[in-house]
Amino acid sequence: MRVVVTGATGNVGSRLVERLAGDVEVSHVLGVSRREPDALPEGADWRRVDVGESVPTDLLRGADAVVHLAWLFQPTRDPAMTWQANVTGTGRLLDAVSEASVPVFVQASSVGAYSPGPAYPVDESWPTHGVPTAAYSREKAYVERMLDAFEARHPATRVVRLRPAFIFRRESAVQQRRLFAGPLAPTKLLASVGPPALPDPGVTLQVVHTDDVVEAYRLALVRKVDGAFNIATDPTLNVGSIGHLLGRPVLRVPKGLTRRAVAAAWGARLVPASPGLFDLLAQIPVMKTDRARAELGWEPELDAFATFMTLWEGFQSAEGGPNPPLAPGTSGRFRSHEFRTGIGARP
Repeated sequence: MRVVVTGATGNVGSRLVERLAGDVEVSHVLGVSRREPDALPEGADWRRVDVGESVPTDLLRGADAVVHLAWLFQPTRDPAMTWQANVTGTGRLLDAVSEASVPVFVQASSVGAYSPGPAYPVDESWPTHGVPTAAYSREKAYVERMLDAFEARHPATRVVRLRPAFIFRRESAVQQRRLFAGPLAPTKLLASVGPPALPDPGVTLQVVHTDDVVEAYRLALVRKVDGAFNIATDPTLNVGSIGHLLGRPVLRVPKGLTRRAVAAAWGARLVPASPGLFDLLAQIPVMKTDRARAELGWEPELDAFATFMTLWEGFQSAEGGPNPPLAPGTSGRFRSHEFRTGIGARP
């Protein structure tokens, strides 16, 4: 099997290329990204392509499968730019898949594609219309509609959509800080000495370790399955459970007050995370993962507590990982590049 992986230098993509390069069922892996990786595993090749700009006509030639992970999360202050990269770029790639007659297409969807959730866990049939105030959610939801149309036009192509929860690993901590908290956040200090208290706006989230997500993608390639799969580990987390893990007190804060604080910080260009992202966190449903376990044969190795602690260890070390999206050096000396690009204003 010859596999093309877009977004090959990111949190999931870099690990997936490594995993597939060592898989006996995969004969060749081509990693695709807009930034050059620091290193490639033996058996993998790389090509510089920004699918948000163009897809070369020969990129998918001879491919047996495409895994589309490329996604531009920032700038939150320019949703037209992220739409161009994520939605238009996905459409461009789907056209290339059609032109090259690639038999398998695996899309990185997200829990963020789901409509606001009920009080009970939902399966893959829950509507995927997103949370309208969050650009990330709108884009993920629109890509779901694009996949619906693509499947209708190309019934011979096996299309798989993975909808993972928040994806963490130790090496992704620098990236997570950069995307959500910004350059002013003293995450290493807070992780080392511990925050005095954790504000709790009453939200619940699911997480999953990067390596467990990578295994789900591998299974989606080698198993004859199609459709959507929720990917998350147990149990669900909230600030109370995280406070218990860290041995810190929890201070309950109303959701409305929390959103206003996020909006004020974002408006003052102190953080890159927009208030729409808080809306998303506050409204996304809890996902059932029964289908992934039954049909993919997927079982996560790390539970939610262990997964969160790997991220916390990453905050403590601030070592990051290889490749530009994960590397601390991407932020510049004293995080100067993050300040220079406007904290959520430009990539």
